[in-house]
Amino acid sequence: MKPLPVIQPQQPTPTPPEKLETADLVSDPERLALLRPAIVAALSKVFDPEIPVNIYELGLIYDILVDASDVVGIRMTLTAPACPAAQTLPVEVRQRVSEIPGITGVRLDIVWDPPWDRDRMSDAAKLQLGMF
Repeated sequence: MKPLPVIQPQQPTPTPPEKLETADLVSDPERLALLRPAIVAALSKVFDPEIPVNIYELGLIYDILVDASDVVGIRMTLTAPACPAAQTLPVEVRQRVSEIPGITGVRLDIVWDPPWDRDRMSDAAKLQLGMF
């Protein structure tokens, strides 16, 4: 009987800055101030399936933008390039944010620079995970 091959998870390749979905978004400070609480609330409902903390408190959200036409741009990362949730988290983020009334579109970039580390987590997340 022939042994089964070992399948390694695919490593996502970094997106060059010129190909980022959010690259051409110009954030409107007034729209951002108005919509940010609802966006953060939506992101706080998305959980990494391996860690019982939402992705916002985990520090996976690097940037939130809202342009004048209420298109939301989100730059986020994952806990590791080979994260098993790499296929599902971005889909859920888009879905949750697009459900906010008034949002006309969602652009999402997965970025790897700077790399995520535990220092990006909120104090609440560290406390919940017993890291204090």
